[in-house]
Parts: sequence; C-alpha cells; structure tokens
Amino acid sequence: MRFRAATRLEKTELQLAPMIDIVFLLLIFFLITWSYARFETELDISVPAAEQGATPERQVGEIIVNVNAAGEILVNSVKLTEAELLEKLNRLVRFRDNQAVILRGDGAVPYDQIVKVLDICYSAKIRNVAFATNRPKPTKPASN
Repeated sequence: MRFRAATRLEKTELQLAPMIDIVFLLLIFFLITWSYARFETELDISVPAAEQGATPERQVGEIIVNVNAAGEILVNSVKLTEAELLEKLNRLVRFRDNQAVILRGDGAVPYDQIVKVLDICYSAKIRNVAFATNRPKPTKPASN
C-alpha cells in the first residue's frame, strides 16, 4: 500500500493582504497621534523653569490648556474665551470624573490670568491640575 503518494501536501502561501491592512492601520494611527501631539509643541509659549519639577506620567484623556504671553487661552490651537473654556471642561467632566488638565502658562503672563484659568478648572470640578515647567538651563562657570 502506498499511502504517501495518495496524500499530496499543497504548498501554503503567505497572505499579504491582511498584513498590508494592519500596516496601513498602524500608519494611520501614528500619523493621527503625531498630529494631535504636535498642536501643543508648536505654540510659542515659554513656560517658566523649575528645578524641582518632575515629569508626570501622562494620563489618558488629559487636556492641555495654554495661556500665551498675550493672556489668550488656547486649547488644541483654538483660542477660547473663559466661558467657552468652562463649557468645554464641564463637558469633559461629564465623561471622566478625574479629568486631568495640564496648564502651560507663558512666563510673561500676569499671575491673575493663570489664577482665572485655575478658577475655571475649579468651577468645572477639576482638581487634577498640573503646571508645565522646563528644566533650568545649566549655567557655565565664570572664567577668570
């Protein structure tokens, strides 16, 4: 009896279509993520320096509120009034109880403008507020 000759093994081929689909989905995901992260770094805001500032862990759904040197409030590169910011934060709090906010205030902004934004966060029942700072630049020792 010849059992081996009767069964033929067919050569399996690698299916490329599903792999190409996954690669394109990953590419789209990273491009969209990069474009949202880019909004916050393109703003011309010079945050103050702090030696004791720590880099916090990024939280899911955190919102970054920028206050530029002119005192304008920006979220995702969109200028908002104080009432619009309060409305936006109230909508976010409905979906997430412990909404995180990172406040990036320019070093030239008057302190009362930063306090107004903090009051808006407090009015929206947001208690998880962090301040963005930079590390101080190392100073060169004076040469004699």
